[in-house]
Amino acid sequence: MPLVKTIVIDDATSVLVWKISEPLKELKKIALSHASLKRLSQMRSETHQKGFVSVRHLLKMVGYADKDLCYSSDGKPHLNDGKHISISHSFDHAAIIIGDREVGIDLEKNREKIIKIAGKFIGTENVYLNPPYRVKQLTRLWAAKESLFKISPEKGLSFKEHLSIAPFDLNDLETVGCVKKEGLEKHFQIFFEPLGAFSMAYALPKRS
Repeated sequence: MPLVKTIVIDDATSVLVWKISEPLKELKKIALSHASLKRLSQMRSETHQKGFVSVRHLLKMVGYADKDLCYSSDGKPHLNDGKHISISHSFDHAAIIIGDREVGIDLEKNREKIIKIAGKFIGTENVYLNPPYRVKQLTRLWAAKESLFKISPEKGLSFKEHLSIAPFDLNDLETVGCVKKEGLEKHFQIFFEPLGAFSMAYALPKRS
């Protein structure tokens, strides 16, 4: 299970990305809580099981055990020492971001099928995203909105109506995202990290 990338954002915030290469039997040789074992047993996809357990290996790499990870009522992960965490896994890759401030991360494989669902998540981005859509650009946009969704505590967010991403192109490694709903407006920094056949985005509170 090779660690393919580590991004040290500051003294308190880091991103770790792994490529999942071991069989599930090998990955499961790690201490899991009763709740995690139950969740794992309910997953029908081996790919999802591998992603789930791989995240626990990433946690171990930075000094945490599975029991240190908990979930709020809305399904968002937290660490029991008060640190913020966000998690993502896609196919044979898994990623986490941990920090003292709010964080959000998403990892997606670049696939043609995203073109078919573009209308479900493209909102104000229509201004700079015009057909024919490019797979990588759409995948980055989706990952950026997912990272916004994960960093935001607000409920009932629509990717199309409430989350917007400022213009960017494939050479950009940074842009700005906005969460706007019912009088609330928050802005975040969005960072892109290309990973071969994958696109990754992570969100942090906007610098003042």
